[in-house]
Amino acid sequence: MQTNAFQVWGIRLATLGLAALAALSAAYWVLKSTHANSVSTAASAAGYSALDPQALARALGGGGVVAPAGVPVAPSTSYVLVGVLADRQQGGAALIAIDGKAAKPYRVGATVDTNLVLQSVVGRRAVLAPAVDGPGQVTLELPPLSK
Repeated sequence: MQTNAFQVWGIRLATLGLAALAALSAAYWVLKSTHANSVSTAASAAGYSALDPQALARALGGGGVVAPAGVPVAPSTSYVLVGVLADRQQGGAALIAIDGKAAKPYRVGATVDTNLVLQSVVGRRAVLAPAVDGPGQVTLELPPLSK
């Protein structure tokens, strides 16, 4: 018994085509049914403007600005402590983000902003002051480590 090779491959290709059409049809209907139940992303994007930047920084592991009572701090400038590197001689460095920009490393005594220098780094805390030997104006702290 002799079979025609072209006829066998024709049947195989037709079967493959029908299977592909069935799979594409099933995928179309699944995607169409799940798309109707999904929530629009355009409506949720409007809620991002109401987020508190300090709360978001604390949630992501950054520290918030803690100012002593009675010391005015410019409300337009925000400082976020991202990391610290302290040593035993009250030296070290701090990784500080200013006004939502990328965090930069500052050594103790370096100018952080136009009128503030990094006064000290102790443990998980960094203190900013107008001068290295002056009183601290802004204290930045990292949140406590989770257990």
